[in-house]
Amino acid sequence: MESNPVRPAWLQNWREQRLARWLRDIFSWRFALLVFASLVVIYPLLWVVSLAFSGQQALTLVQLPEDASLGQQLLALVPLPEQWTLDNFRAVLTEQPFLRWLGNSLVVALATTAVGLCLSCSAAYAFSRFRFAGRERGMMLFLISQMFPAVLMLIPLYVIVVQWLGLGNSWLGLILVYSITALPFCVWMLKGYFDTLPYEIEESALLEGASRWTIFTRIILPLARPAIAVTGLFAFMTAWNEFILASIFMDDESLYTVPVGLRFFVSDYASEWGYFASGSILVSLPVMLLFLTLQRFLISGLSAGAVKG
Repeated sequence: MESNPVRPAWLQNWREQRLARWLRDIFSWRFALLVFASLVVIYPLLWVVSLAFSGQQALTLVQLPEDASLGQQLLALVPLPEQWTLDNFRAVLTEQPFLRWLGNSLVVALATTAVGLCLSCSAAYAFSRFRFAGRERGMMLFLISQMFPAVLMLIPLYVIVVQWLGLGNSWLGLILVYSITALPFCVWMLKGYFDTLPYEIEESALLEGASRWTIFTRIILPLARPAIAVTGLFAFMTAWNEFILASIFMDDESLYTVPVGLRFFVSDYASEWGYFASGSILVSLPVMLLFLTLQRFLISGLSAGAVKG
């Protein structure tokens, strides 16, 4: 019969200290504040999920009797439907032009990402590696443009895109506006990362006879994949979630993006909250999948350019 091995004293003390530290962290005010903040953030999301799967269009998920007790009233504050169903999702996908709106948003967002990355990568590389007149002022203007809300640019953009260029109610005009909106942040993001790449790599390639275009496409861009991934994600979300500009520039219902189409579920005369909630969940799925795909680049990309050396 085997006897139980005697655990070393240092191992037992280490486990006790770890348990005590864990209990101290749980009952600390920081942990309580973190739990409270998490509940504040999660509570609205629970309402959206419950409304989407309830099959109802009203905000009242549980019907309480008139003589309901205080405990029942508090329980009703928890957004749990009486019956879970997929009727709202089925109606949004079949009875509404939601798939058309989703396709429009996908086309606009992907085109905005492609145009924004092409312009920002080349501009950021030029600001990082070349010295020319107006370089510092140009970067400062990019920074200043981010200090003003996008609503201030609404009238100038409308005059330029709709009246001057005649691109109103078209995907091309919307893609152009979104690309310009995302360009300053993308340039600053990529310029900071390009500054961290050693210039000796490019000098070695130049000595081997490589051109600047070859160095940029075959050396710099592969090394900058983390920053490009984060920048592309930002450009995609800029076009995917934007509502104000799309609602003003688009008049044809067949060209609506998803944020513009979802507003018709909630109006002054009728509010279809179930359709709105289910559509919101469907809209968030592509962004979630994109985050999961690019998550290995996010940490390194977000900290890119923070330290130069």
